[in-house]
Amino acid sequence: MGDRWYFGNAEADGRDTRGWILGHFLSPSEGVRSSRDVEIKWGTHDAGETRPAWTRGDERTTAVILIEGCLHIALTTGEVHLQEKGDYVVWGPGIDHSWTALTDATVLTVRWPSTPP
Repeated sequence: MGDRWYFGNAEADGRDTRGWILGHFLSPSEGVRSSRDVEIKWGTHDAGETRPAWTRGDERTTAVILIEGCLHIALTTGEVHLQEKGDYVVWGPGIDHSWTALTDATVLTVRWPSTPP
């Protein structure tokens, strides 16, 4: 593999980083997965799992794409249900969010740029 490419499994690689598999929080020793440009997270959530507290908006943009299941996302500017495979929502800087898994759900989250909040 080396510094310029990597092959892995998102679920396994994200186990110790709350699902995050690419971003600034990975050590440069991780090679290409250490990035200040973008963050990627593989999220698996059990039905009923929730993040009830607002995750504070910052100066980044976030996209959440539903792989399977159903997820409710509350934004300070509205609410959405991701319920069909491929449904997604994108929000910009300064918008807070919380979420609830309505069924077992898997999502891919992409956030950019990758800078500490």
